Amino acid sequence: MLESVSSLQIILAATPVVLLIVLLGFLKLPGEKSALITLGATILIAIFGFSLSFGDTALSIGYGVTKAVFPILVIILMAIYSYNVQVKSEKIEIIKQQFSAISKDKSVQVLLLTWGFGGLLEGMAGFGTAVAIPAAILISLGFKPMFSAVVSLIANSVPTAFGAVGIPVIVLAREVEMTDQITLISSHVVWQLAVLMFLVPFLIVTLAEKSVKSILKNILLSVLVGTVTLAVQYYAAVYIGAETPAILGSIASVIVIIVFGKLTAKKEVKGPSLNFSFNQIFQAWSVYGLILLLVLLTSPLFPFTAFMKANWDIFQTNFNFNVAGTLHTVGIYWLTDTGVLIFVSSLVGGLIQGLSLSSLFSLLGKTTIQLKKTVVTVCCLISLSTLMDFSGMITVLGLALATATGALYPLFAPAIGALGTFLTGSDTSSNILFGKLQATVADKIGADKGWLAAANTTGATGGKIISPQSIAVATTACGQQGNEGVILKKAVGFALLYILIAGIVVYLGS
Repeated sequence: MLESVSSLQIILAATPVVLLIVLLGFLKLPGEKSALITLGATILIAIFGFSLSFGDTALSIGYGVTKAVFPILVIILMAIYSYNVQVKSEKIEIIKQQFSAISKDKSVQVLLLTWGFGGLLEGMAGFGTAVAIPAAILISLGFKPMFSAVVSLIANSVPTAFGAVGIPVIVLAREVEMTDQITLISSHVVWQLAVLMFLVPFLIVTLAEKSVKSILKNILLSVLVGTVTLAVQYYAAVYIGAETPAILGSIASVIVIIVFGKLTAKKEVKGPSLNFSFNQIFQAWSVYGLILLLVLLTSPLFPFTAFMKANWDIFQTNFNFNVAGTLHTVGIYWLTDTGVLIFVSSLVGGLIQGLSLSSLFSLLGKTTIQLKKTVVTVCCLISLSTLMDFSGMITVLGLALATATGALYPLFAPAIGALGTFLTGSDTSSNILFGKLQATVADKIGADKGWLAAANTTGATGGKIISPQSIAVATTACGQQGNEGVILKKAVGFALLYILIAGIVVYLGS
């Protein structure tokens, strides 16, 4: 049941969001400074505007910092480290030449890396890997850092609905008490994203190659990729569940893009034939191959994780925070933590590529120093979103929007999901924050609860494009720290259009 909120509460709750946008987008302050200032303002609002005690405020910040480190910062660090290993060993040159050999066509290269390979990373690992790794490889292929950051953020939208082996949808089903209908919610998400499965690839290839003569080719490629993605994701959602749509859809997309690139490559722009040995190719792909293999083996698709947790619980570490009488836990199982898996893959892959242990650990230290600004940015952002959650600010914003829209609510339902991702950087967290709200409103207006619950994760994928945390990952991967505001301004128009289209689809389907 919707609760009434005062105008002052709404203004106070919206202040951190507006302040962050102004600092990043208009005043163009660096991400770490913007996040730190906004966190300070959020602390004051939580204490004096929403009566959160000093103790609970401190615990909220501690909980936020811990959530920032595990798993987000560790995964960002290891994702960048994996790329730096490739550069150090110079094996990235083989991968670069292989991508170039598929096609010299820029649109094919960009779509393959961001939508195909990036979508696969998102489906298996998530948490920034799908932005950091493709963006870094794009730069190595000669694309501009700003372009690489923006296009990687746009591509990391649709796949996040079923990212990290379907965790966002699995959590959503639990929050709205529909765990026995998870395939139904999964299919709803796929249908709500169907139009965007065509439009996002088209946007990506158009940004990569803007010439008029490329329009027909770009349309054809987008239609082929969108059709295959939709068909495979829908089949996986209905007949398998939430774990595999992004993974299988991305693999199918990769195959289609490669075939298209080979068939449409012009003779005069074909690169020289590659004569790499099997051993060279194996070495070049050892890091990324191990990442995909380990993440897949420790996913819910296989029983290894459940077995290890049941029998080797000594590898489990829990950090507990009692905030306002409620216990909140950040748990890390070290044998299957995504960041650890990427580290192990990078270390073993680096050894396979001929690097020494000492040079690998030295490189890890340099990579850690490289991320010092990102550490401040992400810790502050997660802390302020945690404060907004525990103090009630996020609930106030969601309720205000739901109350203001009335019967048109389905049109705005994705916007609430997008707000959750903008604030938290996570589709999963958005579903935790607003999943129940969506179901409550659905019951009140007589709409399908499963459809509106799905709308939350659909909108959350759009908010992911402009989430400050995602932008922090992109700027770090592309060496653009300090330009977070510039990237936000470039990406925000695409994100708003994305959310609008999602809203129209949800409204028509309701």
